[in-house]
Amino acid sequence: MLLSDAYTAKVEAGEINADAAQIEALPFFDEVARQMTAPPSKKKLFGLFGSDAEPVKGLYLWGGVGRGKSMMMDLFFETAPEPRKRRVHFHAFMQEVHSALHEARKSGVDDAIKPVADDIAAGVRLLCFDEMQITDITDAMIVGRLFESLFASGVVIVTTSNRVPDDLYRNGLNRDLFVPFIELLKDRLTVHELASETDYRQDRLQGEQVYFSPANAVAKAKISDIWHSLTGGEAAPLTLRVKGRDVLLPEFRNGIARASFFDLCGQPLGAGDYLAIAEKVRVLILENIPCLSRDNFNEAKRFVTLIDALYEANIRLICSAAAEPERLYLEGEGVFEFERTASRLREMQAADWGTEHGDD
Repeated sequence: MLLSDAYTAKVEAGEINADAAQIEALPFFDEVARQMTAPPSKKKLFGLFGSDAEPVKGLYLWGGVGRGKSMMMDLFFETAPEPRKRRVHFHAFMQEVHSALHEARKSGVDDAIKPVADDIAAGVRLLCFDEMQITDITDAMIVGRLFESLFASGVVIVTTSNRVPDDLYRNGLNRDLFVPFIELLKDRLTVHELASETDYRQDRLQGEQVYFSPANAVAKAKISDIWHSLTGGEAAPLTLRVKGRDVLLPEFRNGIARASFFDLCGQPLGAGDYLAIAEKVRVLILENIPCLSRDNFNEAKRFVTLIDALYEANIRLICSAAAEPERLYLEGEGVFEFERTASRLREMQAADWGTEHGDD
């Protein structure tokens, strides 16, 4: 089944609404599937003229958050007839690559990238990535040769991104060394913008309660419902590398993260860590915010810094807390300063909060 058939079936079943921009993108997915299932050409079979057939061209689908890129990728992956296929968040994939490179170097090989790429290619023919975004110089210095080797092995790549290829690793260190990778992507992938005017992620949150107090079983159940609505319940841990340290988001998918107060404020994190989180996520679900006082002053300071980072970046916040914002911090040093945080928590509950957030 082609993606266009599966998409039409879901529209007819009332599971999704037809979207003109999504419909415009369907033929690009269908073409990838057709090329992958096409029989080898005679040139390929008999090696005439000493040349192989044209390689299958993948797809680079980019556009704003909440436009349905991941939904379309999910559906394409489900319907793709290729048995050797894998769908993975790009950041998680690169973490795996770094681990594999570390192991390969232990064997003393001169070029660790080649065996890692060969191992990936041996297991998959179709790689589907969520959210290609490169902000780390170590990733930037690896992906070019890695992808070149994957393409040479016949691996087909379909990816989503919030950025047009030319904006990848924008303003990054030694970016001139990264530019050939951008050109490789544009050569081997069809680049298409999903220019929908509708932000479906915000639509799903429109009018929803986003601040739950007290943080009891009822609040947890309601937040879990929102989480499943936004992500389908599928997620994986995401580790952000910030100035040589790891910052862990326990659950992450498609720009949506879920963590507890202890995960983010009970750890020795600082402004730089929270800014990195605000750059990576579009919606943060933060659970079990306790009452704050002199007894947990350090955690309270980190919470204030976290909210400031989320507020300035216009990030959507969904949370459960022991009390309403104005009653979270009633005694101890910092009560006066917390009034601004309480005010921001109130403002961030507005139905249209986060709708003006764009991709950098």
